[in-house]
Amino acid sequence: MPTRIPNVLAIAGSDPSGGAGIQADIKAISALGAYAMAVLTALTAQNTRTVTQIHVPPAAFVAAELDAILDDIRVDAVKIGMVANAEIATLLADRLSAAAAEGGPIDRARIVVDPVMVAKSGAPLLEPAAAATVRDRLVPMAGLITPNLPEAAALTGLPLPTTVDSMGEMARALKALGPRAVLLKGGHLDGPASDDVFYDGFRLIRLPATRLASRNTHGTGCTLSSAIAALIPQSPDLESAVRRAKGYLTGAIAAADRLSVGGGHGPTHHFHEMWQRDAADAAAAS
Repeated sequence: MPTRIPNVLAIAGSDPSGGAGIQADIKAISALGAYAMAVLTALTAQNTRTVTQIHVPPAAFVAAELDAILDDIRVDAVKIGMVANAEIATLLADRLSAAAAEGGPIDRARIVVDPVMVAKSGAPLLEPAAAATVRDRLVPMAGLITPNLPEAAALTGLPLPTTVDSMGEMARALKALGPRAVLLKGGHLDGPASDDVFYDGFRLIRLPATRLASRNTHGTGCTLSSAIAALIPQSPDLESAVRRAKGYLTGAIAAADRLSVGGGHGPTHHFHEMWQRDAADAAAAS
């Protein structure tokens, strides 16, 4: 009997340049063997250099998108990225909390929240009033949150960590907000390392990584959180899903120079493994 392919729902804004947001989510989920679905919370006009405009649909429409999926399709994992404003954050929290209640169609342990606040270009992607709603409503219902260091500081009100040791203290503070587990990303640290910290309330695990010299890092946070969501239903435990997703992202950044997209922070190569195999197969067949 064939293995059931997971259905993974991404809830995020759109990036027309294809490197971040819902486009990155769909690519990462698909590359890792899951079926991707999408609820759009915002339309952005952006490229690899900047965000020029953001259009936010009515919250009622976002609710209708989500309801249409939950009424018909099995959801094996959820990734939440850009939520744009407090009204959308609140409705998502209300509906997903109900869906993740005991006996509901969604497993809370399989909800990944990436608290997106600022684009790689520096443009804000979350209204200031919405940050408290994300912290108080979405973060506590998550099975995993994946903030970077500035996002973690904004959520906790604590100083920005400058070392891996201080990241451990920040991870504990984030866990106290209510999620089941925390993956605190260390990409904003100085130096040749880009270590992350994973904390589930019992184990504080340092996940070492070497910083890759690349400008092609547009959408790395979206890609990582979606990769984790895609892999949770396919992994024996959360830590395994996180480790495999990190390996996938490292490969996507390392192969990103094979792409030629824009003049700013280019995208990662979401299909680096698949396209490399296809090229090798074609060369062998010729």
